[in-house]
Amino acid sequence: MFDVPRIQEAVRQHGVAGWLLYDFRGQNALARRIVQFPSDGHATRRWLYLIPADGRPRKLVHRIEAGVLDHLPGDKQVYLRWQELEAGIRWLLDAGTPQSAGPKRIAMEYATGISNPYISCVDAGMVEFVRSCGAEVVSSGDLVQQFEATLDDEQWTMHREAARHTEAAFGVAWKYIAERVRADTPLTEIDVQRRIMGFFTEHELVTDHPPIVGVGPHSGDPHYAPTAESNLPIRPGDFVLVDLWAKLAKPRSIYSDLTRVGFVDREVPEKYEQIFQIVAAARDAGIQVVRDAFAASQPLRGYEVDDACRAVIEQSGYGEFFVHRTGHNIGENDHGNGAHMDNLETREERLVVPRTLFSIEPGIYLPEFGVRSEVNVFIDATGGVHVTGGEPQRKVLAILA
Repeated sequence: MFDVPRIQEAVRQHGVAGWLLYDFRGQNALARRIVQFPSDGHATRRWLYLIPADGRPRKLVHRIEAGVLDHLPGDKQVYLRWQELEAGIRWLLDAGTPQSAGPKRIAMEYATGISNPYISCVDAGMVEFVRSCGAEVVSSGDLVQQFEATLDDEQWTMHREAARHTEAAFGVAWKYIAERVRADTPLTEIDVQRRIMGFFTEHELVTDHPPIVGVGPHSGDPHYAPTAESNLPIRPGDFVLVDLWAKLAKPRSIYSDLTRVGFVDREVPEKYEQIFQIVAAARDAGIQVVRDAFAASQPLRGYEVDDACRAVIEQSGYGEFFVHRTGHNIGENDHGNGAHMDNLETREERLVVPRTLFSIEPGIYLPEFGVRSEVNVFIDATGGVHVTGGEPQRKVLAILA
């Protein structure tokens, strides 16, 4: 059920006069999800929905699609000509009262400059027109989190179930590698990938992409995906990285996304273990920053988690080899729409808020091999911090031990 009073309370807490949700042909997937636009809904014209801090919402729709927002409460105005669209937007913005002196602050799926492409879903022309109506446009990033990226109890339960299976998938993969190598049976990256996908099918898990299985130099490519042309054999003495993600094959289910590494022998050479321990220390530093902030009831922004992890790797002299953000939000999509742990690709100013789930996955990627250690972290409604997917990996697995 679309809960207007709850949204309005959040709008007031964020100090804005209203939240203006706008979409044209699916360009703003965030707005469509917030207003619970039907998955099979069809709209070819612009629609807008204003949720004021106080008072009744207002909706603006085109005449040939006048019913597209009828599932939402509020007063409706229908436009046909572009002049009526402009007048209608002014009518929307008249709703509610300013929360402070000066221009009325209106939240939209917008970010300043090139700061956050995950939120920038509204075209520049629309932002310009809203400003021309006397409004100050601010980012709805934290509002989006609250109503798009937070998990309810059922979703939290489904994530934990997915995490149990994804953790078990590593055991299946390592055992499969060990058995094939001991039997001197040819084995490749794609073979292991297929074995993991078979395990997912057996346990009714789905994924948007097969797992990463990278051997040697392929493990040093953060987004490597084995293909028929690149597929490498797995032999004794090889370093192997496995990154897998999946969720239950149920509506509204939530992903689990984990990465672990192993070495095909009874013992692990020091060069691999040394790099792993730096990465693990960075991972643990990120987890600790989250725990400390919520234990002290202090606000925490995504970039601060990235800073904590990156500092460990930089101080170890490998900063140039940590080439991606520390983590991403996780939801019904593996890469969700909440705050990311990032001060590299973007400066993530959004707050880390209760009931959100995200990865912490620092890495060091060298030409010969790469190490990543990925865990998932959930903040519960009371600020409790939960690391899911079992005990974080503490050392490189000796696969043949």
